[in-house]
Amino acid sequence: MSDPVQRPSQPYDERLTVPRSWWVLAVGVGVAFALILFPFGPLPILAGLVGGAALAMMGVSSYGSARIRVVAGSLLAGKARIPLDALGEAVVLDAQEAVAWRLHKADPRAFMLMRSYVPTALKVEVVDPADPTPYLYLSTRSPQRLADALTAVRTVA
Repeated sequence: MSDPVQRPSQPYDERLTVPRSWWVLAVGVGVAFALILFPFGPLPILAGLVGGAALAMMGVSSYGSARIRVVAGSLLAGKARIPLDALGEAVVLDAQEAVAWRLHKADPRAFMLMRSYVPTALKVEVVDPADPTPYLYLSTRSPQRLADALTAVRTVA
């Protein structure tokens, strides 16, 4: 699994990589394509195996490429870039609380970078009055470290 990397110029950097079992499932997709093409002979079987697995692996890689970073006075979460001065209190969510905030406590206006295979999360309040987003929900394997990094960068600035 990917652990957050600490660098002096970059207080927090985490890639939300998928579990290893997902790569096995991607190979399984290739096997399924090969079985579909079984009646057409060995070359289509091989093409289905390689092509199906490659397509599935590209999808898995793309889904598992989401990053959360704190850099240059901003929080980068997926494709979003939020200035740190627009953020308020950060609340660490354990696995049960994270599920609740994904389901019945969720606000449709919130920005949510969720990954079902990451059980914990961080909820960060958005205090910018011009922004209709009430909070950010960020799936992270190290919510306390992310909260600490946000606090540390804000106190330095």
